[in-house]
Amino acid sequence: MSLGTTLKQVRQRQGRSQAQVAEGICAQSMLSAIENDHYTPNAKLLLALCHRLAISLDEISLATDFAISGDDTRNARMQRLCNQHRYQELRDFLMAPTTVAAVTTDQQTQAYYYYLGVAQLHVDTRLTAAQQNLTFATTMTTQRHPTTLTRLALASLAVVKAKQQLNHSAALLTDQALAQLDQQPYEENQNIIFYLAALTAYRLNEPQLATDRLLTGIRFITDHHSHYMLANCYRLMAEIADQAGQKNEAADARQKQRFLSMLFHEKVPGKF
Repeated sequence: MSLGTTLKQVRQRQGRSQAQVAEGICAQSMLSAIENDHYTPNAKLLLALCHRLAISLDEISLATDFAISGDDTRNARMQRLCNQHRYQELRDFLMAPTTVAAVTTDQQTQAYYYYLGVAQLHVDTRLTAAQQNLTFATTMTTQRHPTTLTRLALASLAVVKAKQQLNHSAALLTDQALAQLDQQPYEENQNIIFYLAALTAYRLNEPQLATDRLLTGIRFITDHHSHYMLANCYRLMAEIADQAGQKNEAADARQKQRFLSMLFHEKVPGKF
């Protein structure tokens, strides 16, 4: 479910017209464009609409995830566990027979293996299962060009390879994830790809490359009037600056991360 669809459904459940919701915030035509996914609101506009509709950004973040079944309740639970970084529970939920049985289409199967691989990457000390499932996710597509989900799987698999110190494989996968990304229609989940690309470089002890990718990612995110993953980008930038002994740069990045986390309720890792 997209951002626009989420806003539209909440508005309709409240029995409010577009004119009522848009009044004093934006033109009704702009709200219509947002609801039909023809326009992506900037952070200020999104916050105002969320406040008007009395919904949290946590609800909005669910709109950026991928469905693993035709059951909205099951998808919502999976998305909630992922957004809250409850990876042990996510892995257990995904491996439950009832969840596996609910996965039916090719697209759902790709999303299923992606999320399972991500959960295993965070909770399993051995990387074999995570690598296997993320590899499945990179190949389970009939699209001629890589979709955002395929790119995410490639970038996540690159992190696995980096943890294994397989430099060449990690670099190749990252290049595939980033290749011609600017020619693909924008989706907020693309923001994650830059973060993962930077995390891979960080894991491979290439701090300058990691910083460059973070700066590119921050420009990409803000150019698309988004805030998603900005806090995480600044958190990683602070980590890199700390290790380089750049106290002022680390403090500046950490201050930005805390502000963004407070404003948008975006969770960041305590350690990498």
